[in-house]
Amino acid sequence: MRCYRGYGKTSSELKQLVSGEMSSALPTKLDDSSEKKLARLRDAKTDGFSSEYEPMQVSAHKDAVSLFERYAKGSDNPKLKHWAGKTRRALQHHLEMAQDMDKNRK
Repeated sequence: MRCYRGYGKTSSELKQLVSGEMSSALPTKLDDSSEKKLARLRDAKTDGFSSEYEPMQVSAHKDAVSLFERYAKGSDNPKLKHWAGKTRRALQHHLEMAQDMDKNRK
């Protein structure tokens, strides 16, 4: 549960940093790929849930770390650049936890 609150805080921070046209570009719902993954998790049997969930977490966190790293290096907005670099460190830690969780399952 702690991670979810962390992501809520991260989302709130981002919303405070963006304004005008940028704020209208923030997603308000999941994309199709994410919806399909969520449906797979909803349909997973209890004994198979971890085998679905844990690899998804590793993949999602790898993607997030990569995205935030690129933005922290290449953004022309100093506030967002700083925020992305700061947030990337937390995402990297979450990635390591997800990798450990997935490795320990096997």
